[in-house]
Amino acid sequence: MEYLKQLTLILMAGVLVNNYVLQKFLGICPFLGVSKKFNQAFGMGIAVTFVMLVATAVTYPLYFYLLVPNKLEYLETILFILVIAALVQFVEIVLKKFIPALHAALGVYLPLITTNCAVLGVTLNNITDGYNFLESMISSLGVGIGFLLAMVLFAGVRSRIENCPAPECMKGLPVTLVAASIVSLAFLGFSGVFETLLA
Repeated sequence: MEYLKQLTLILMAGVLVNNYVLQKFLGICPFLGVSKKFNQAFGMGIAVTFVMLVATAVTYPLYFYLLVPNKLEYLETILFILVIAALVQFVEIVLKKFIPALHAALGVYLPLITTNCAVLGVTLNNITDGYNFLESMISSLGVGIGFLLAMVLFAGVRSRIENCPAPECMKGLPVTLVAASIVSLAFLGFSGVFETLLA
């Protein structure tokens, strides 16, 4: 029961408290670039979540069963980037074949998942935080859901911003960054909840 509570806390911390986009500022490029429309934001969030889960499932055993026994831990970043790049190519091929409309909508941002630092960050942080395989998968799921939530929420915010009058100097990226900071502040409130639960 205690372990289940710990797994739930890891999951919810990834979604709300340690949201990689809004709290750690990882994955900002797709967050700002693909959050203009709900469908694109949702599709990107699902794709990134899938890549995070599969990347964790592949990189965790590679690290502990290939790099650590051979004392090659210093190669983890290079190996993880190669794994993530291969997975993104796989996702791109699948989307192009089965969901061409989403593939076209994501456009250049789909290959950019390869360089999305949130994906690399979650794989590296799972090892740094000392999680076992199950905890790593739960953490990656939480971070992926948190990324998806941030994308979808911000798509809603941006649809409202597009229709609001703004001073000429604030139109475009400036008002988008101000809105992102306000959304980030909203997520900051969840940290007190989990501190209470952990106490």
